[in-house]
Amino acid sequence: MNQKDLNIVVIYGGVSSEREVSLRSGKAVFDALIRRGYHNATLFDLTEHNLAELFALPMDLAYLALHGWGGEDGRIQGVLDLMGVPYTGSSVEARAICMNKIRTKEILRVAGLPTPRFVTKRSVECSDLTETKTQLLQHIGLPMVIKSPSQGSSVGVYIIKKEEDLLPAIKEVFSLGDDLLAEEFVDGVELTLPILGNDDLTVLPVVEITSENEFYDYEAKYTEGMCHHIIPARISDVARERIAEVGSKAYRALGCRGLARVDFMLTQNDEPMIIEVNTLPGMTEMSLFPDSARSVGISFEELTEMILLFALEQKGN
Repeated sequence: MNQKDLNIVVIYGGVSSEREVSLRSGKAVFDALIRRGYHNATLFDLTEHNLAELFALPMDLAYLALHGWGGEDGRIQGVLDLMGVPYTGSSVEARAICMNKIRTKEILRVAGLPTPRFVTKRSVECSDLTETKTQLLQHIGLPMVIKSPSQGSSVGVYIIKKEEDLLPAIKEVFSLGDDLLAEEFVDGVELTLPILGNDDLTVLPVVEITSENEFYDYEAKYTEGMCHHIIPARISDVARERIAEVGSKAYRALGCRGLARVDFMLTQNDEPMIIEVNTLPGMTEMSLFPDSARSVGISFEELTEMILLFALEQKGN
């Protein structure tokens, strides 16, 4: 069968807090596939009530545009594996690891890759949140970053510079889940490295991110004019090469396939520190991955097809 005759289902929407972004990503991907000649492509808006309808669709390949819970964490990938349907991007295992910032950092640490110093807490072990606050201050100090480790799009991320802000942030993070990640605050340049490929990797240009807010949070990511993507990033050639090297090693260590985006902070000493790895980067008109690709002449339509072809390559292995 000609690949352009494949029944491709773009799965988007979902049930996470990132549903609106997913709807935008999925529609952009679908439109790009149609323009590229994949006329059997269809859109499927996944909700909590219609999973059975997905099983009934003719589907040679699933093009995943689900962000957050249920989409980036391996759940939908597990369903598709049971159905015997190939899909874009990484496996269940890699998705589950990368979605959990704690597990990601543990693997990065074992692999000898640079990431900010961190400690973790579980809510069941923190009956006295005031004591938890004291422990975090002792182990990390101020400023620090407090995160809910399994949220996406910077949901549940707090930069703490004053002691009185720490306890409310701890409460907010535990309201989102059972785990808390506290890490050393890195004062530096925010960067991201998009990577494409399965075994042979294509490292796209590093993107420097500036935000109108304190950091690149949900509002800055998805509100026009609130963030700026600078390509090429205003960093040294040495730092650029180091980021490409470290990012590629992280991609392989975490088992990423197809595509992923490795997020960094570059310290004032030019040392790149990995913050997290995103296995399902946004594909909206404001997204980082397409911007980086465009800077080296890869159109949005070409990028969309490349991701699809990497999925077919995995199917053939």
